[in-house]
Amino acid sequence: MLFRPVKESDLPDILRLAARAGVGMTSLPHDEPRLRARIHNSIETFAGRLPRAQQGFLFVLEDPLAGRVVGVSAIEVAVGLNEPFYNFRIQRSVRASREIGVYKNQELLHLSYDHTGHSELCTLFLDPDYQVNRNGLLLSKARLLFIAAHRHLFSSHLFAEMRGVVDEEGRSPFWDALGHHFFEIPFAEADRLTGTGMKTFIAELMPSWPVYISLLPTAAQRVIGEVHPRTAPARAILEKEGFSWRGSVDIFDAGPVMEAETDAIRAIRDSRVVTAGRAGETLAEGNAPCIVARDDLAHFCAVLVQPAADGRSLCLNEAQRRAMQIDDADRLRLVSLNPEENAL
Repeated sequence: MLFRPVKESDLPDILRLAARAGVGMTSLPHDEPRLRARIHNSIETFAGRLPRAQQGFLFVLEDPLAGRVVGVSAIEVAVGLNEPFYNFRIQRSVRASREIGVYKNQELLHLSYDHTGHSELCTLFLDPDYQVNRNGLLLSKARLLFIAAHRHLFSSHLFAEMRGVVDEEGRSPFWDALGHHFFEIPFAEADRLTGTGMKTFIAELMPSWPVYISLLPTAAQRVIGEVHPRTAPARAILEKEGFSWRGSVDIFDAGPVMEAETDAIRAIRDSRVVTAGRAGETLAEGNAPCIVARDDLAHFCAVLVQPAADGRSLCLNEAQRRAMQIDDADRLRLVSLNPEENAL
């Protein structure tokens, strides 16, 4: 499996993936013109032709044997600079009455713009038929090696907005309890509008005053900070790399916003650089699979490599070398796939 930057010819496969993603994947709309524009934007970003506020890197996971794209993931360089990036932040309010002996903690939802200028991991989706052989780990974590290789392009703070709880019919308990009263449109329609770039209506209609969580129905309270079942593995991947939920949630479905300091993320912090000709000498001990990436911006790509039988060497096979188009002089960046397997 090959992780690489998106190409224009990938559009039909990405459109097929978007159809399978379903409601709630705002950044992967089943909308051909929008996806075409997203691909073009990524190509322009790689070429260095866009200002920081518009930069976004879109990657795909390709099955070279089948000749098709089976997954997508992305990084937005700096959100909220062209248009506001909204979320709710949960804050605590303490009220007390000495006269009647009542001391009360209340949690409130505040509309905020806390992540303005921060870099975002987004658009992670893998074809369900390919959710095997650690493909999901490669699709998610190879982005971190890209950030490590080109650290100057990204902010000191990284976040990922997780898909919240939505049922098979596209209904969100949180939306039905809150957003629906202000927008008067179904959750799926609000999700579609934001996915196509229409976000002004949020500022125009969303309540600017704090919302007391205790006044929401129990079903809505329960899903605040929870992820869609299909998103649970993606959250677990990020948590193992050092991300945590710090109280921000999506304004539509209340999915958690996972956050981390960029330089503290395990795969970024622990990655190291070698030349392709010496790759077999880089794994000193242990039998840990590694993500290996070609380091240069124009030709960045990554594969998952298993150690040799002796457990002390790491070798790219000929198929991987051809797919990555590398020779012995090229720089490679690598890190163990999982923190507990880090032998670098």
